[in-house]
Amino acid sequence: MTKIGVLSDTHGILPKQVYSFFKDVDLVLHAGDIGSIDVLDELKLFKPTIAVYGNIDGYDIIGDINKVEYIDIEEMKIMITHIGGYPNRYEKGIKELIETHKPSIFISGHSHILKVMYDKKYNLLHINPGAAGRYGFHKVSTMVRFAINGKRAEDLEIIEYEK
Repeated sequence: MTKIGVLSDTHGILPKQVYSFFKDVDLVLHAGDIGSIDVLDELKLFKPTIAVYGNIDGYDIIGDINKVEYIDIEEMKIMITHIGGYPNRYEKGIKELIETHKPSIFISGHSHILKVMYDKKYNLLHINPGAAGRYGFHKVSTMVRFAINGKRAEDLEIIEYEK
């Protein structure tokens, strides 16, 4: 079993809740709008981390990470990007990537709206962890954690905290 922590839209500030909510995870996935290379460096010191860049990220971040990542964990394939949309409303180009790579889980950020939903058409779980940071229109900050057990995503949990 592999435990995964997912966050997005930190916008330059790593919330202290990361350390307690992600304390038992094996891997952190950051779905973009990191906001500062210091946030990414701090996450990587805490836990193994895979991140994608978002639309507010500068050249210091964009030079080190990709716009889209594909990760194989146990028997599942995860696709992660920042601006991805959600089932029946994928952003331009994302639907084609999903059709080509056939992920079991698709993670995106950007909207600042926590959303977990199943896409029957593409047989995948869509996760948008909302926004972990303080900046933006969201009223509460959120992060997600879950476990991968073979071909199954299980034990999905959400934390909400004041931004």
